[in-house]
Amino acid sequence: MRNIAALFSILMPGFGQLYNRQFFKGVIFILFEHWDNMAGNINKAIQLDFNGLHQQALDVFVYDGVLFYPGFYAYVVWDAWYYAKEGANKTTTAIPFAIAGFLGEFGAIFAMKLPVPTLTIGLLMIIPMIIGMIIFRKQ
Repeated sequence: MRNIAALFSILMPGFGQLYNRQFFKGVIFILFEHWDNMAGNINKAIQLDFNGLHQQALDVFVYDGVLFYPGFYAYVVWDAWYYAKEGANKTTTAIPFAIAGFLGEFGAIFAMKLPVPTLTIGLLMIIPMIIGMIIFRKQ
């Protein structure tokens, strides 16, 4: 059940909290996600980046909004995963998700200098999260 909550939050931040029956927190996270998505023009940049228009995607980004998103995204996924099971170690289980957030932040910061599309870095954020879910599945 934990992994389902995390996967819901990977798809849309806040859905994992709704799955965990944390309705207020889930709605707040969904509102934050939509606000940040609009403030950073993230959906438009994703659409351009997926269609091979990397430079245009970078021109569309509003970096103030984009820099907030990776850390927020990693936190929301961890929060859904962590609170789906009682008794997990809060300190150690957060490490892979923090690594994912840092990876996303570095991808956003250095997006102009990277030869690969920014979304590749964004998608790479999911790998440490899944590794963390596997490593700490019994906690």
